Amino acid sequence: MPLVCLTDFQAYAQDHLSKSTWDFIEGGADECFTRDDNIAAFKKIRLRPRYLRDVREVDTRTTIQGEEITAPICIAPTGFHCLVWPDGEMSTARAAQAAGICYITSTYASCTLEDIVATAPRGLKWFQLYVQSDRQLNKQVVQRAESLGFKALVITVDTPKTGNRRCDFRNELDLHMNLLLKDLRSPKEIDALTEVVAAVKGKMEVYLDGGIRTGNDVLKALALGAKCVFLGRPILWGLAYKGEHGVEEVLNIIKNEFHTSMTLTGCRSVAEIHQDLVQFSRL
Repeated sequence: MPLVCLTDFQAYAQDHLSKSTWDFIEGGADECFTRDDNIAAFKKIRLRPRYLRDVREVDTRTTIQGEEITAPICIAPTGFHCLVWPDGEMSTARAAQAAGICYITSTYASCTLEDIVATAPRGLKWFQLYVQSDRQLNKQVVQRAESLGFKALVITVDTPKTGNRRCDFRNELDLHMNLLLKDLRSPKEIDALTEVVAAVKGKMEVYLDGGIRTGNDVLKALALGAKCVFLGRPILWGLAYKGEHGVEEVLNIIKNEFHTSMTLTGCRSVAEIHQDLVQFSRL
């Protein structure tokens, strides 16, 4: 049976990965309220369709930090991709290159940065850094990434202490892995988005990850001010399905959904996506 939406890949991954690996990928901190709220928050937002517009040509392309990507849907940093597919991040990097989007490589990638760059030399790659107390080590890591052609540095600032990931403790998983997937305990990402956009006043681009599961979600995030969204768990689900080709399928599905959402809201380009396209449900 074909997999037709991102939650289909989620179900496949749950059925085929070991319990400890699945719990690591899918788990959050404490009672996982923030993880679940991030997904639920998008469902409270409705799109306003617009009709009688010429949408024969709809262009999903945009730019981030001056680099063109085929759609405002990129890959967030998560670690240890080899847990779900033998060549791990190398498959992920090739899929991102084929899709024409950005891949943020984690500090805790299970493949070397050199191997990731070699396998996808033309792909747009940023590097995510967990800042260490050893400043010299930080400098060496950043210089290494820069020398390999990574175009931007993504600094994680929300882990002064690792979260209480209960499933990992129960599974006796190596606690150093707690750093690899985000343990956000801030307000729901989509709710915080408008506050962040207002605070930066157009001085910098704003990105969002967390809770994105459909192309509708992508359009909602952009309408509320995000320049681009980043996928985390769904990429790992695709990787568990067919490696590089599974990630490509996940990306193609959500990009096609986003194209449909743009078409039905009368947006011929990403520049035409504005806040008046969304309304918050009163339910």
